[in-house]
Amino acid sequence: MTRRRILVGLVGANIMKSLSPPLFAAAFRSAGMDGYYHLMDVDQLPGRTLPDLINAVRTAGFAMVNVTYPFKQDVKAMIDTMDQSAAQVGSVNTVAFAPDGRTTGYNFDRAGFRRSFEEGLGRDSANGKTVVMIGAGGAGRAVGFAMMDLGANLVIHDIDRKKSQGLADDIAKHYGQKRVRLAGDLEQEVAAAAGVANATQLGMLGFPGNPVPVNAMKAGQWASDVIYTPIQTDFLRAAAAKGCRTLNGAGMCTYQAMEAFRMLTGIDLDAKVMHRAFADGLALRDADLAKSA
Repeated sequence: MTRRRILVGLVGANIMKSLSPPLFAAAFRSAGMDGYYHLMDVDQLPGRTLPDLINAVRTAGFAMVNVTYPFKQDVKAMIDTMDQSAAQVGSVNTVAFAPDGRTTGYNFDRAGFRRSFEEGLGRDSANGKTVVMIGAGGAGRAVGFAMMDLGANLVIHDIDRKKSQGLADDIAKHYGQKRVRLAGDLEQEVAAAAGVANATQLGMLGFPGNPVPVNAMKAGQWASDVIYTPIQTDFLRAAAAKGCRTLNGAGMCTYQAMEAFRMLTGIDLDAKVMHRAFADGLALRDADLAKSA
């Protein structure tokens, strides 16, 4: 792998502010490898569909692509096999291409969120506790199963009740019905929980809003968000003002990248190096955003 340029990238919508390029640049640099990370934003590529892009990167010789909103579940129909975690979660955030073109789907968001949570809030913040998760799409599936790994009892809310029920059913198959249920009155559920996780895109640049009834939150609870654009969402700011501990999406992004790089190369990256790469990339990105505001 060190004798040729490794092509990797990201397929999704509204991804031009992604920090995956500086993360992977740091990863390749740290490993002494020659690699390039390419963003493929369908909002910038009129007429290009997900199958078009998957076929294009396979033909171009990409080793791997990350997949993000809104394709984490749609891409399952376009890959040959899924690893055990991705099959369990029912969502894919990474597609690896074998030399013969065959594809394998992985979900590193699950491990990325789990590691970030353990580092930022501590496993005891979830273990044996009731957690409300808002959002049951691709990211929500990864966070939901990560919460099972962390020992939580999960309450799921999504505006699409069919998605909520589907995720609850899938979790129950593996962890039992006692550890997962659908939300009733959302404000009451939030008020009674140890913490709340936002796994929707609401609050992200381009998707304004806050899906969490923060007025129901109080000091002593925690709030987490998968979003890192902006690094502090309206949800996290409002929760912090209530006295809640908060966790943004930086750690999840960083750790899922590290997991993907290890799958690709077999190399375990230094977390301190990667956290610094994320922070440096964030500073540059936010400075550019400020100039264009």
